[in-house]
Amino acid sequence: MSLSASVHLRRCFARNKTFVRCINSSSSDTHRKTTSFGFQTVPEDAKESMVKSVFDSVASKYDLMNDAMSMGVHRLWKDQFVGDLKPGRRGPMRCIDVAGGTGDIALRILDFAREKYADRETSVEVVDINDQMLKEGFRRFKQTMYHNTPQISFHEANAQSLPAEQFPDNSYDLYTIAFGIRNVTSIPAVLEEAYRVLKPGATFACLEFSRVDNPLLGTLYDQYSFHIIPLLGTILTGDRASYQYLVESIRKFPSQPDFARMIRDAGFVTGKDIDGGAWTNLWGGVACVHTGVKV
Repeated sequence: MSLSASVHLRRCFARNKTFVRCINSSSSDTHRKTTSFGFQTVPEDAKESMVKSVFDSVASKYDLMNDAMSMGVHRLWKDQFVGDLKPGRRGPMRCIDVAGGTGDIALRILDFAREKYADRETSVEVVDINDQMLKEGFRRFKQTMYHNTPQISFHEANAQSLPAEQFPDNSYDLYTIAFGIRNVTSIPAVLEEAYRVLKPGATFACLEFSRVDNPLLGTLYDQYSFHIIPLLGTILTGDRASYQYLVESIRKFPSQPDFARMIRDAGFVTGKDIDGGAWTNLWGGVACVHTGVKV
């Protein structure tokens, strides 16, 4: 995409009411592949820059964003996500945390390994496509004991095509991605890359907003999501459009069984397609943890 087209798309995003019409006018090729951007259909090669604009906007208020979207419970979910993985239990691990720019999962991994198993050698490579998110993570880690140690590093890269010279085949013991995979252009491409970089026997673990399995809870959650969260985005950050997209992106994400099948299609082995098997629902499916093992 040209620079002028990219600027055009970003301006369109800011004018949410005319967004779809503007996207259509930015492309003269009606045969371009398309994908979802929330509830809108956009050219595949446009989504990446559009998602980048969203996270440029929310990077400095990332925790505030997740507090709004999860009613503050995302912190507990992340604690459980990392705790169930037990990093460090079998000795030092080489971990890669993708779409983890702000470093909150990486910090939990390092703290858990150190506090539970006296492990000061486990390392985490944080990967994100968004430089503003990475800057936020680096800023946060400057206040920790891990700053300027081999245990933490930050890398700008695309989860769909990790550079092989930087992220070699069969290199990592644990791959984590939290609240990030629903924003990528191609989920299968991300899963294939995860499989490539993990060692045989290593674990892929994904924490993501998902499908609520209780009709009453689902109705309440929809009301909260579509009415309250965008309003909070306006009040707290002056950015309704980004929060509207983030809510819509949750609804477009595959169901638990569909995502489990995608993980298996990438080569991973999972448990049975039930809660407590291939996935573990949190808060009735408001969020969900998926895991797979590379064979």
